[in-house]
Amino acid sequence: MALNEYGGPDVLMLRDLPDPKIEPDVVLVRARAASVNPVDWKVRDGHLDGAFYVHFPLVPGWDVAGVVEAVGPSITEFAPGDEVIGYVRRDEIQHGTYAELVPAPIRALAPKPRSVGFEEAAALPLAGLTAYQVLDAASVGRDDTVVVHAGGRGCRFLRRPAGGAPWGARVIGAASESNHDYLRSLGAEPVA
Repeated sequence: MALNEYGGPDVLMLRDLPDPKIEPDVVLVRARAASVNPVDWKVRDGHLDGAFYVHFPLVPGWDVAGVVEAVGPSITEFAPGDEVIGYVRRDEIQHGTYAELVPAPIRALAPKPRSVGFEEAAALPLAGLTAYQVLDAASVGRDDTVVVHAGGRGCRFLRRPAGGAPWGARVIGAASESNHDYLRSLGAEPVA
């Protein structure tokens, strides 16, 4: 998916582009899933043009989950075949994650959690990092209560192999009744 100019959804089109170059500190990821975030329409509409160097054709997207296809010569952390997730925001906008092959700087990648599928993993980087950074910056601990609005979607960050909420905090998830069992399974207390 790429665009040649800024605009609405109609400027997005499927395109064949050359394979990205593999720079020394870049991992080439074969995307299995990419998420859509509010920033993506802002990129598409040109709202970030003053903050980043932009090059067309532009492939949007910042979150990806996939399999390492190849690595640059200075990469030792990953090897072809490794499953990874990434928040692939680069210093310029051109090579996004809405592509089959995504060039990702090593600093942007982490191993994909084995307990989740590619689609769920692709939704984790931007939203998950945001939630983590907010909770960490607020020094949330055992004696605190965290309220998550739209908890049916927003409490996914609670899923942990050992169960329980991050930092031991009490978590209340505001959601519709149909999501209450799901929230309980994550360790949150549901409210309508």
